[in-house]
Amino acid sequence: MTAARLRTFAVLLLLGLLGALAAPSAQERRLVVYVAPIEGIIDLGLAPFVERVLEEATAAGAAAVVLEINTFGGRVDAAVQIRDALLNSRVPTVAFVNKRAISAGALISLAAEKVVMTAGGTLGAATPVQAGQPGDGAKAVGEKTVSYVRKEFRATAEARRRPPLLAEAMVDADVAIKGVIEKGKLLTLTTEEALKHKVADFRADTLEEALKRLDLGGAEIRRASLNWAEQVVRFLTHPVLSSLLVSVGILGIIIELRSPGFGVAGAIGVGSLAAFFWGHWLVRLAGWGEVLLALLGVALLVLELLVIPGFGLAGVAGILALFAALVLSVIGSGATPEFFMLAGGRILLALLVAVIASFALLRFMPRLPFGRQIILQSDLGTGPEHGAAPESDLRWLGKRGRAASPLRPAGIAEIEGTRVDVVSEGDLIEPGTPIEVTRVDGNRIVVRPITNITEG
Repeated sequence: MTAARLRTFAVLLLLGLLGALAAPSAQERRLVVYVAPIEGIIDLGLAPFVERVLEEATAAGAAAVVLEINTFGGRVDAAVQIRDALLNSRVPTVAFVNKRAISAGALISLAAEKVVMTAGGTLGAATPVQAGQPGDGAKAVGEKTVSYVRKEFRATAEARRRPPLLAEAMVDADVAIKGVIEKGKLLTLTTEEALKHKVADFRADTLEEALKRLDLGGAEIRRASLNWAEQVVRFLTHPVLSSLLVSVGILGIIIELRSPGFGVAGAIGVGSLAAFFWGHWLVRLAGWGEVLLALLGVALLVLELLVIPGFGLAGVAGILALFAALVLSVIGSGATPEFFMLAGGRILLALLVAVIASFALLRFMPRLPFGRQIILQSDLGTGPEHGAAPESDLRWLGKRGRAASPLRPAGIAEIEGTRVDVVSEGDLIEPGTPIEVTRVDGNRIVVRPITNITEG
């Protein structure tokens, strides 16, 4: 009996050993590599994508995350966010430069644990610049901005044990390195130069070759791509589109405030500003402070235009609050005075475009059929079937009088000693201004100001 039990135990032990040898090891099960592309302009919408890929790779126990880089650069604050995520990553990271990592792309490459470059690749030329006016080239920034970016590059190189002086020379033309770069020129390294100066670890012409050199030749490759939300965020935070959203938003609100009721213009304006703040909220530029400041600005403008006569302190405070909220929503971490000025100029230009467009639309669109519908100036008819009272309203047609209250556009006018409810053609008419009844649309008496009237 005892011998039989021993034989059974031995057989079970042998089967267990064979199963353990045949089963894949934990290391083999984790042999997964995530590959994320870094292409085109580096913007703030790209940072959440890289952070998501690193988080997914960590959760999956991946062996490495490879960033396949081919970019001429982009926003410094976006590159700094990606750089921080790479330095804090718990998964080994590889920058596969194919074919170039210029400007912000160079900072991202230096932040990876390994740098691999293809033949004919380039890395460097990272001096910060600011965009000029349309048709002009990029403009150099001040020393403060250059100093900040230079130290970011140096700190990144030190963290990854790469030559810090070479990293600084990519940003500041005043950095000279004997035998490498002379003063007055920015450093850009080719693949062979990067290998020689130990900025890159090795050369590989394909991703598969790079993985083999990293002992990950048999790894499962999982290619990451932007999801729909990240694509929308990158779209909404693009400088051109975000400026357009500001212009359309302010234009819609101005037209709505100058028209009775709430219609298409107001919905478009509110929706545009909501899209602007939502996109910048997701990339962690706008927060509750900026949103509340913008709401306060709009509320003060509504109060000034609809309640308080004239234009005074409330209107000025509303404009300043809205302007500050918009500027703060496009400024990232490490912003310098030059970038503040650039952001402020961009938002100011968008606001000026909105104001000029609103004046043009309010002046000319009431004369067009489509414009009359937009600002609620359509002809409602004059018969009783349209709700009018011709015997009491049509008698005012062509009559003249004075505005007894501000017309915004609705208000009170005094005509032949009678106070009459009237509506202007869209313009603000101050109290006491001579007016003339131009038409009667249903139960609405439409007036316009008279500028060439003489007393008596």
